[in-house]
Amino acid sequence: MRKKHIAAGAIFATAALLLAGCTGGQADDGPLVKDPDGEGKTLTLWHYESETSAMGVAWDAAIDKFEEETGATVEFEEKSFEQIRSTASQVLNSDASPDILEYNKGNATAGLLASQGLLTDMTEAVEAYGWDDKLAESLQTTTRYDEDGVMGSGGYYGIPNYGEFVEVYYNKDAFAQYGIEVPTTFDEFEAALATFKENGVTPLAESVAEYPLGQLFYQLALYDATREWVNDYQLYTGTVDWHDDNFTFAAETIADWVDKGYISKDSTGLKAEDAGVAFINGTNPIFYSGSWWYGRMVTDITTFDWGTFLFPEAAMSPGSSGNLWVVPENSKEKDLAYKFIDITMSPEIQALIGNNGGIPVAADAADITDPKSQELIANFNALTEADGLAFYPDWPAPTFYDQLNAGLQELVNGTKSTDEVLTQLGDDYQSGVDDIK
Repeated sequence: MRKKHIAAGAIFATAALLLAGCTGGQADDGPLVKDPDGEGKTLTLWHYESETSAMGVAWDAAIDKFEEETGATVEFEEKSFEQIRSTASQVLNSDASPDILEYNKGNATAGLLASQGLLTDMTEAVEAYGWDDKLAESLQTTTRYDEDGVMGSGGYYGIPNYGEFVEVYYNKDAFAQYGIEVPTTFDEFEAALATFKENGVTPLAESVAEYPLGQLFYQLALYDATREWVNDYQLYTGTVDWHDDNFTFAAETIADWVDKGYISKDSTGLKAEDAGVAFINGTNPIFYSGSWWYGRMVTDITTFDWGTFLFPEAAMSPGSSGNLWVVPENSKEKDLAYKFIDITMSPEIQALIGNNGGIPVAADAADITDPKSQELIANFNALTEADGLAFYPDWPAPTFYDQLNAGLQELVNGTKSTDEVLTQLGDDYQSGVDDIK
């Protein structure tokens, strides 16, 4: 293999030099060349998937296939999600920009960079390679952004090759030990939490410093929500009342679950990795988080049987297309970047995603043979068929991810009432939306 791996922190250790500007070639802005010759060229690629995840496995194979087909060398730089999230606007505006990278989708992330002129409009490439024909309509919302960076219309600024959503991971052995059936209603779910707590077990593996609790909060708000409610919140189509029944139910339920010991107050200092590992180690029998954990569960859980289910009685759940391949405006090898994206959409790579715990967007169903992967994909298909993908709670504004976590920390710590937390979050949300609109 000709791909070169570079340490995760290398570029960030010299950030001051990079952001001051480096000498380098010009961005590739000529006419699109489909299936380009890459001999003697290098494609710089960033992503933050682990080697054992479905996407990590598939994209390593895609790199090999790309190098074989084009003759180019891939220079892969491993980053963390937080590294890319916190530095993208600065790095992509410098000569240190990669040619292609994985980036989070939504108004506050890909939409923001698109509105700042930092991402390439890939509409011409979409038409040349036919990617729009491979993506279901419900998955294309996050690929297109208007001049204000609002998703759903405008040019194509990113392409996903997998889907994702949030569901309940559960320890089958622990459920069986206490005679708990998989809940099909919200009341049964709460009863399961109560049974665990009565037996000295904190049921929910949680983190408030990072995303898991924010997604649970959003799921509770979605419990009785409509598509109109979601569009008002995510697409700014109407007024958002942070003291309505949906948000009030979510905040009061989280506070109640903390009081009852279903969620540990210690989770305020924990990150997503801590919560996931607590489930993997069998400490907590329930983990509500994303399908991106699925491959990790397959490889790392060795001491108990486990499964998944959609949140009981909820018509919608957090979810969307997967993260996007985006091509920075400063990319020096745009045609090669488009070719790499196309390879990730090929049947061979899509099957690898599907059989390693991911959710492919363009796979042949007959190519997916792993039973657990079939279960995962069936849950995702149930949501998409019901128009149940509700995106993510932090998407509407660039700083709302951190603000949501901060507000929920106040809620879990008990330093603010539910009413005060909702007021704070409402102000933060509206301020961020006003900056975009």
